[in-house]
Amino acid sequence: MLLLCFLMRVSAVPVGAPAAPLLLLLCLLLPAASCPSSCLCASDIISCSGRGLSSPPAGLPSYASRLDLGHNALLGLSATWLPEPFRRLASLVLCKNTISQIQAGAFALTPHLLSLDLSSNHLTSLNTSVFAGLTELEELLLIGNRITGIGPGSFSDLIGLRRLYLSSNRLTDFPMEIYEGPSRPRNLTHLDLSFNRLSTVPVQTVMSLSLRGGVYLQENPLLCDCTLLALLQYWMWKQYRPLVDFREGYPCRGADSFNCTHVGVSDMPLHVQTYHADPGGRIRVPCPGLTLLDWEESLVFWVTPKTALNSSGSDLDSRLAVLPNGTLEIRGALPGDSGTYGCAVARERYLKPGETLEARVLVGNSSTSSTTGPARRSSTEHFNTAFTTLASCVVSIVLVLLYLYLTPCRGREGRSKDGTGCSGRVMALCSDPRELESGQRRSNGKRVAFLEPPAEELCRTMNSGGGILRSETRTAGKNFTETLGESLKDLMNSNTET
Repeated sequence: MLLLCFLMRVSAVPVGAPAAPLLLLLCLLLPAASCPSSCLCASDIISCSGRGLSSPPAGLPSYASRLDLGHNALLGLSATWLPEPFRRLASLVLCKNTISQIQAGAFALTPHLLSLDLSSNHLTSLNTSVFAGLTELEELLLIGNRITGIGPGSFSDLIGLRRLYLSSNRLTDFPMEIYEGPSRPRNLTHLDLSFNRLSTVPVQTVMSLSLRGGVYLQENPLLCDCTLLALLQYWMWKQYRPLVDFREGYPCRGADSFNCTHVGVSDMPLHVQTYHADPGGRIRVPCPGLTLLDWEESLVFWVTPKTALNSSGSDLDSRLAVLPNGTLEIRGALPGDSGTYGCAVARERYLKPGETLEARVLVGNSSTSSTTGPARRSSTEHFNTAFTTLASCVVSIVLVLLYLYLTPCRGREGRSKDGTGCSGRVMALCSDPRELESGQRRSNGKRVAFLEPPAEELCRTMNSGGGILRSETRTAGKNFTETLGESLKDLMNSNTET
């Protein structure tokens, strides 16, 4: 309709057109979309940042895909803080305001948000109604608020959430709501809890979350113990980026008041061991290098390809369990259990270069026998490779000999200039065709040349009817050997000069 009105305004309308007056009247009555005076509008981006607004300006275009209301004076978000639905809005920026309350249904008119920035506001807590309906949200920024607690189910609707920033708040407890619950964010790949007041963290939960992405815990007053040390040692061995990039931000409180001497670790180098099991079988994988363990004081964590387990809270009746001595047990093994398993425990010594904390598990590998101990590497693959190489060499030699000794003479058609029965030919690998035509015998790079026996003697032998294995061929073979030796000598000399 807007395009039609524009065309009618800029073009001449034929006199007597019956619909022209009606269309002109509609064009005059139809309000044109405009940008509020306190905002800047560019295509589908609306910026009203830094205008001192206490509420959104009237007349915001609802076609916006990005709306920036940051650096203003908004006090709260009610259920009607937006005048109309913004169906196309994907990014909403509300940072640097004074928002302290968010009512239920505040984002009901923006159901397709992908990014929401509420950083640097005055939020103190979160509840189940704050983010209701934002099922498509992928990024949530809550940096620099005053959040001390997160109520159960606060993130239950955020099933598509990938990146969550809770840095620089006042959290004293790890937000388990992120990890637990049937509607928790299952695709979370970035969790920032840095610069809070966490003294302890659920190591098993953090290990599980770190399998999918980054968990940032730097600049928290973490209390040192063997459990935390096991986590940090494992992360450091894995070169986990959130730890490596902010290594100086992990000073532990009470580092001098604890020790982990009750954990014994072998001084022998730790190498990757492979364990095999048949489908449906049982397999036990000991923790690499663990020799002595005080079961009452120490926890051994196993990081599986899907989750993390520990020797204390593990259900011994489940299919995957960690025994009290730190051994991982897999019952009813499935092909999906194959993978790399890492054992994390506070150790007395640092790992040496090349040492590993992991073991491999293979389920259903028919080429090896099932065993519960370290499996020897199968030599089948090595034998197949060696046999294939040897067979290729034999076939190549046979083809070369056939070419050298069984190539028939071409009679008069193949006579050379000197009148011999067969002309001397050269077969070169990776050679320039122009060099072959010119008869050059030089080596550029790596080439191999095979020269046929002198044509006169080979033809004499073939025509004699006695075959190539008669006494006459000895002379030809001798000449061929001498010629080949001279050729190889020339090749070596040319390579040396190069």
